Amino acid sequence: MTGIREKVEAALEEIRPNLQADGGDIELVDVEKGIAKVKLKGACAGCPMSTMTIKWGVENFLKKKIPEIVKVEAV
Repeated sequence: MTGIREKVEAALEEIRPNLQADGGDIELVDVEKGIAKVKLKGACAGCPMSTMTIKWGVENFLKKKIPEIVKVEAV
């Protein structure tokens, strides 16, 4: 059986090319109580749009793919 962390990692692999196309990347730091904690890297780390990327992009995608995820936080 695949754990939630593995599901999140697999889902992030699907969206990673979109972030890399803009010179950024994303790393999963932890998953606890339905909250995926991620770290934006590269160009994404200092981008003023990073909050929207997390909320509207990453969070929406993960919530659709993995119902156990209730929130995504940047750490």
